[in-house]
Amino acid sequence: MSTPTPQATRPDPTMTPLTVADRCDKCGAQAFMRAVFPGGGELLFCGHHGREYAAALSGSSVHLVDETERLNDKPNAATD
Repeated sequence: MSTPTPQATRPDPTMTPLTVADRCDKCGAQAFMRAVFPGGGELLFCGHHGREYAAALSGSSVHLVDETERLNDKPNAATD
């Protein structure tokens, strides 16, 4: 019997989007997932670690925000 994959939500428009300065709390790579705890704390994860810990976090009233769709975004070209 397989464990269902927890559902992470799209970014909340009232929440500040993750930026290149936001780093994974596990490995230091760019963060694309945020786990927000009921008491107000949060953990940031890269896509790899976010997927790894999503099942464990989903059972504990944690709000998961998944921005991994941005992994394939191309940066805007600089203008002169």
